[in-house]
Amino acid sequence: MSEIGKGRKGIEVSIAMADAVAQANVDVIAAYPITPQTHIVEHLADIVANGELDAEFVPVESEHSAMSVCCGSSAVGARTFTSTSSQGLALMSEIFFIAAAMRLPMVMALANRSLSSPLSIWNDHTDVMMVRDAGWIHFFVENGQEAYDGIFNAFRMSEDPGAMLPVAVNLDGFIMTHMIEPVEYVDNELVKKYLPEFTMKNALHPDNPVSMGCFAMPEMYTEAQMVREVGIKNAYPVILKAWEEWGKLTGRYYKPIETYRADDADYCIVTMGSFGETAMEVVDMLREEGEKVGVVKIRLWRPFPMDEFRKAVLGKKALIVLDRAISFGAQGGPVAMELRSALYGQKGAPAVVNYVAGLAGRDVSRKDFRNIILEGKKKAASGQTDGFTLYGLRG
Repeated sequence: MSEIGKGRKGIEVSIAMADAVAQANVDVIAAYPITPQTHIVEHLADIVANGELDAEFVPVESEHSAMSVCCGSSAVGARTFTSTSSQGLALMSEIFFIAAAMRLPMVMALANRSLSSPLSIWNDHTDVMMVRDAGWIHFFVENGQEAYDGIFNAFRMSEDPGAMLPVAVNLDGFIMTHMIEPVEYVDNELVKKYLPEFTMKNALHPDNPVSMGCFAMPEMYTEAQMVREVGIKNAYPVILKAWEEWGKLTGRYYKPIETYRADDADYCIVTMGSFGETAMEVVDMLREEGEKVGVVKIRLWRPFPMDEFRKAVLGKKALIVLDRAISFGAQGGPVAMELRSALYGQKGAPAVVNYVAGLAGRDVSRKDFRNIILEGKKKAASGQTDGFTLYGLRG
């Protein structure tokens, strides 16, 4: 285990995440560089090369190979980590689905970035939405401290016998990956207490042969998919327990749905990722003007926390949902469509007004947030809740 000191540091978020991976005492890191996640694996390569971490760093020829190596290493019981973004995730998507279907524990730092075309290296949520139904556990972080903590949380969730699923820690590319922020490090003894040594039941071993990922005839495939659905639902209490125990050890508690000044709010803006902090600032400003507004932040994306979400929003007049991706041809962003489905038929359900903003890293200022909230409030009052608004569209 890498001897990384405890304490508060001003550090690039990518480096903090890499340090957390090292503190988690991983066995195998397989990765291919792609902007904006490259600093994470570059730093890990240095840590391994310097002898600070006893692990195999596999510099593969592509992201497809990276995920293939991760599946192999996880299958033999090795604690496994990788990281990617955008087109890299698209290339590894074939194996990405297999990792979840075979119930292989591993952790990925997914530095969210837009997909081509046109080519862009900047942030939005297009990549994660491409694989939202692959069967992975997905959660979002909104600052450097959460990104650092999230690595430990993800390994704890992934390797728990009640889950045994891969986990993606989603963080906004550049907006977070390349920012220097204050991060409170924990010591290695705390990590050992929180994250026990990984042992995998029925791991691949020549002395005890097992089969994984076999061919299935149609009469078996449906049942296999149902087992996957039951598996990820059953992982939900594991996720809650991982966050609860981390909170007890560090004082930093995380929840599937988090709110800010939402209890008495009539209107709430819904965010995922780094936009949550700006939204809270703007809500404070609007509260001073007498507007009863709040923030609902979705931390856990899969498995989706249906009951917690409904509990947080029922009785509100409207939700202004801020998407960072478009579901082309479906008249909305993927988050808003999912929330509309979650609220359908619910007594006291709020209207859903959908905005898509911040594509490919386009800045969304506090003024923009203010405009979106107030405009969304007017749209809801006039019944203009169909489709979506692409905010900031030029021309």
